[in-house]
Amino acid sequence: MISTKSLLVVSLATLAATACAKTKSPADSSAGNFKVALLTPGPVSDQSWNGGAYTGLTWIRDSLGAQISNIQTKTPAEFDENFRQYGAQDYALVIGHGFEYQDAARRVAPEFPKTTYLTTSGSTTGPNLAGITFGFADASYLAGLLAASMTKTNKIGVIGGQELPPVVESFKAFEQGAHAANPAIKVVYSYIGNWDDVNAGKEQALAQLAQGVDVIFQNADAAGIGVFQAARERKNAYVIGSNSNQNGVAPDVTLGSVVIDLPLAFLKIAKEVKAGTFKPRVVEFGEADHVVTLVLNPALQTRIPAAAKARIDSTQTQMLAGTLTITIPHDSAAAKK
Repeated sequence: MISTKSLLVVSLATLAATACAKTKSPADSSAGNFKVALLTPGPVSDQSWNGGAYTGLTWIRDSLGAQISNIQTKTPAEFDENFRQYGAQDYALVIGHGFEYQDAARRVAPEFPKTTYLTTSGSTTGPNLAGITFGFADASYLAGLLAASMTKTNKIGVIGGQELPPVVESFKAFEQGAHAANPAIKVVYSYIGNWDDVNAGKEQALAQLAQGVDVIFQNADAAGIGVFQAARERKNAYVIGSNSNQNGVAPDVTLGSVVIDLPLAFLKIAKEVKAGTFKPRVVEFGEADHVVTLVLNPALQTRIPAAAKARIDSTQTQMLAGTLTITIPHDSAAAKK
């Protein structure tokens, strides 16, 4: 039941994005009539949150013949500026890739009623404003079951880029899963404060490892690469990746990844926008939609106890059938991402 297929196409597309992504002006785009733009908070070469989004953008180009453009924003002021520039250039769909884009989208969308604005991890809606939410909880719970089966110290950790609600929800579900398997486990929390400082990510990971943590679930985009580096350096810990299939980043220490199929999610919405059938709303994707799932690393599967794999498989089967949904107490998940 647990997928182990390497997402080679996604990996290659993400690497290609390093060379192809536009970072200066929204006027820079590839050819086409249906125009779609993507604002990312970090580099599309991160092999994670932003790389997966850019792959989704290229799927829209290749499947729908769209003209595409990507901007990496550095400050909140740039959110509004680029949303407005794309609206003024008659883009049909503009995606702000992250919870943090919601306020800017709410401000700008009324100025350009012919443009659909979409924010990921967002719940804000309007006549031409929509959000996508990803059900991280179910797959993160499975990751917690996995971590609990592999720790030898009863100490596992989570490292996030910033403390935003979707990240907090994911980490709380991970903790829930770990405690379901072993109530004695301690979960150590750390936040880097940004999404692109690889050295800071490595420092946070080394600090956790020094405390006895031996499995780390990271959700830190480019900064998360430092977590893999720390685990490789110490050689006595494992990492669980997030957002994209990161099993190939450091296959010798990566147990699996909580993967969001951003290309599939983006393409579904873009098709509706192009057809003129899209209804602004909060679009929800999760484990049952096969959009968010735990993907085990085939290189390390033999190290995972058979009983743990059986439990993960059984739990995932219930999730796919809709008979089990992981819920996080509101005050826990709202603690910021």
